Amino acid sequence: MRKQILALTVAVLGAMVFSSSVGARSNDVWVDSYSRSDGTQVRGHYRSAPDNNFNNNWTTEGNVNPYTGESGTRTRRSY
Repeated sequence: MRKQILALTVAVLGAMVFSSSVGARSNDVWVDSYSRSDGTQVRGHYRSAPDNNFNNNWTTEGNVNPYTGESGTRTRRSY
């Protein structure tokens, strides 16, 4: 349990340092760390602000997460 708390604390502090050096964009939303029902720990992170448009999510093809540099992999939707 102590190792989990320590790991979570280090992760949160690391995210804080990283996010302050990158600087959040005004339309991004911070999601706090949480535990899933199966015990998996999810670190705090930024996500794009909700706007009901699937195609402008960071996980959609052609988009890049500005915090991680990862490219989106989900197929775009045609409306």
